[in-house]
Amino acid sequence: MRGLQPRNQASPNYDLSASQFSPDGRVFQVEYAMKAVENSGTAVGIRGKDGIVFAVEKLVTSKLYEPGSNKRIFHIDRHVGMAVAGLLADAKALVEVARDEASNYRSQFGNPIPIKHLADRLSNYIHAHTLYSMVRPFGVSVLLSCYEPTDGPQMYVIDPSGTSHGYWGCAIGKAKQNGKTEIEKIKMKDMTCRELIKEAAKIIYVVHDEVKDKNFELELSWVGEVSNGKHELVPKEVFAEAEKYAKDSLEESDDSEDEDM
Repeated sequence: MRGLQPRNQASPNYDLSASQFSPDGRVFQVEYAMKAVENSGTAVGIRGKDGIVFAVEKLVTSKLYEPGSNKRIFHIDRHVGMAVAGLLADAKALVEVARDEASNYRSQFGNPIPIKHLADRLSNYIHAHTLYSMVRPFGVSVLLSCYEPTDGPQMYVIDPSGTSHGYWGCAIGKAKQNGKTEIEKIKMKDMTCRELIKEAAKIIYVVHDEVKDKNFELELSWVGEVSNGKHELVPKEVFAEAEKYAKDSLEESDDSEDEDM
């Protein structure tokens, strides 16, 4: 009969369930979730000697959007911050999960949650959504930052598969490869947050694709000694200084390229 496949021919529909492997061992729905992250703006996290800075490229697809809305940097606990790339609705769901974990730990043990414990709990939750057919993977990659008096600054990255790693510097989102290349040029271990916030802003401007994504808002935050161990958005004067540094550096590089031509 026409339209029926022979019995010995394998069906190509291995992407209908997150719990199904393809013959070569791939889980396509997890790969699709990673593609959703790559369609999002870039987020950069850099760990210095006294703290961690976040810089996020929030793409603005409409001139009618209110400035400052739909932020991609969140407070999880007083000492923990999160930056996200991917589907914002999925990210907000994970933010609530992380806040619940931090709140429950504080109420049960009387201390702030260790970032390693939070990263493990959140990565397990994300990974659980790749195991069952009734759910789908989260289309989000997460940067977690923390400053602890004993262990100092720490940063973790969690991808849609639920894998988490500790990093000194990392980029997620559309231009993550270019972002990582730029981060590798920085001597981050010898730099303070006030120095790194300028470099992080510069990286966002360098990797931004002006042809495809003309408009974007820059978001900056830090956690460390400079903020007394609290995660917070950078002050307005620091933001303005970092943004000016990024734009001036970009113009200088453009001028040097024009001279070389």
